[in-house]
Amino acid sequence: MSYQQIERMTPAAVPARVGQGTAVEQSRAVAEVQAAVLVARQFPRNEAACIAKMQTACAQKELAQRAFFRFPRGSSNVSGETIQLAKELARCWGNIQFGVAELRRDEEYGESEMQAWAWDMESNERSSTTFIVPHARWANGQAQKLADFRDVYENNANNGARRLREMIFTVLPVWYIEQAKTACTKTLSSGAGDVPRPQRIAEAIGAFEGIGITTDQIETKLGRPSAKWTDMDLGQLQVIFQSIQRGEVTADEEFPAPRVTADEITGTAGKTEA
Repeated sequence: MSYQQIERMTPAAVPARVGQGTAVEQSRAVAEVQAAVLVARQFPRNEAACIAKMQTACAQKELAQRAFFRFPRGSSNVSGETIQLAKELARCWGNIQFGVAELRRDEEYGESEMQAWAWDMESNERSSTTFIVPHARWANGQAQKLADFRDVYENNANNGARRLREMIFTVLPVWYIEQAKTACTKTLSSGAGDVPRPQRIAEAIGAFEGIGITTDQIETKLGRPSAKWTDMDLGQLQVIFQSIQRGEVTADEEFPAPRVTADEITGTAGKTEA
């Protein structure tokens, strides 16, 4: 074992003297937590009101369009719920605190130690996770080291947001999350209220044509012609379009170009020998 490895395993020395400012901050933090727990116990959540708030929030198109994500992993795409939905559900449920913090940044080894947590102060259920984020980004089949401080910050924030989402969902009831997902899906499927479906289909086609995706590519992906697209199809297209706009997935990954055979290249496809 090298000296550097031993040095990393040795915990840093803790100062024996605590400054006045640090002591005041520690006392303030303890008092703040105690007050939050006391308020949560004195004013417990009304679950019926929380559900009503959640239904109202998920009925908003702006939230529904940001409620789900898609990103590539290997030869397939991964989809799920976003941190924006998780935070909104925590707000509606009430009496929940959550956060993510960078505990330590090691420039020598190019990594940050971070922690994400969520705490239901009413039920006293707390979930937390500590994880290491390398200062690197996977691109072109290899890890590329991040040198710019802003890139490191954004990389840490993205990784922290994913862990924070899971911590929030851990302390929320499963049935509550499922109801919210159903409500958001319904909002996406219902579209723009009184706008006829043919008009919404035309708007969807126009939006995708603006980023270089043809109608044929969309029809191939959905497995049916545009005239037969359902409300669920249009909702799925909204999620895909928003994910492309946010950079979570590329247009080429969602709509890969059809493979060209050797016969098609040489012009012999469909011809028979005389």
